[in-house]
Amino acid sequence: MAYPYTRPRRMRRDDFSRRLMREHVLTTNDLIYPVFVHEEKGRMPVASMPGVERLSIDELLRVGEEALELGVPVLDLFGVPDPAAKTADGRIAWDEDGIIPRAIRALKARFPELGVMSDQALDPYTTHGQDGLIDDTGYILNDETIEALVKQSLAHAAAGVDILSPSDMMDGRIGAIREALEKAGYINTRIMSYAAKYASAFYGPFRSAVGSAGNLGKGNKFTYQMDPANSNEALHEIALDLDEGADMVMVKPGLPYLDVIRRVKDEFGVPTFAYQVSGEYAMIKAAAANGWLDEKACALEALTAFKRAGADGVLTYFALDAARWLRDG
Repeated sequence: MAYPYTRPRRMRRDDFSRRLMREHVLTTNDLIYPVFVHEEKGRMPVASMPGVERLSIDELLRVGEEALELGVPVLDLFGVPDPAAKTADGRIAWDEDGIIPRAIRALKARFPELGVMSDQALDPYTTHGQDGLIDDTGYILNDETIEALVKQSLAHAAAGVDILSPSDMMDGRIGAIREALEKAGYINTRIMSYAAKYASAFYGPFRSAVGSAGNLGKGNKFTYQMDPANSNEALHEIALDLDEGADMVMVKPGLPYLDVIRRVKDEFGVPTFAYQVSGEYAMIKAAAANGWLDEKACALEALTAFKRAGADGVLTYFALDAARWLRDG
């Protein structure tokens, strides 16, 4: 029936009726908190990401306790090694006594019920800042990099990680990692693949946080990360990773790629995640600091947008704040 008998605003008039017809709900169960773990003592603020800090392992345990209290189910660990330990091949990435294996062991020993996820890529550990090994021309070598990623994955699995999240975008790495896990007996170690990771301009603050920005310099990652103009390619990449044994897939970045998230969920119906990356976070924080935006309202709106697009969960630096906002109303 037409107006005036049909009035959509009737259902918007009161809070109770708006709640009754709400299609998507964000909860703490949807949040994964990325954390930077460094070799230094204490906490070190990340200048380009207000509110985010690099953490020593003892400080990481405090954050783990806070996450549990707030109901955030998973921490995602990114290593910040001693710059002097970086090499061209990034071999410290698979050292069983490296920063991430030690962090994993510490978290699982103290909080066995907390989900622990870790990043597999070489960029924080290499002198050139690329995610893989390079040849004499600077080209990133695919198969040689996979061998390194398998070593890194096994080191993290041995430390007790729950979820591996390869972020390198090398061809075939999910299958190689899954095969190595099976052979080593880590049959329940899950893989969340960065299956559709774009060569985005939104990663700048993250690279500063893990200490790879200076090493990368004016270099780029166009030969292995995806072209931001492509959508069909994302479906192809995800199909390959699922066939190779990924349990979950990720689209990264988040808000500029909501259409890709929707296509992935519709096409495959598998656990699908979005990464609200450092640049997205920094933009909201900077605008809020200038009084141009309401931080809480904008952050929660953005996180809800991921759910509406089809994401099952979101990696976000707002995770602890969002959990508090959702708790306190």
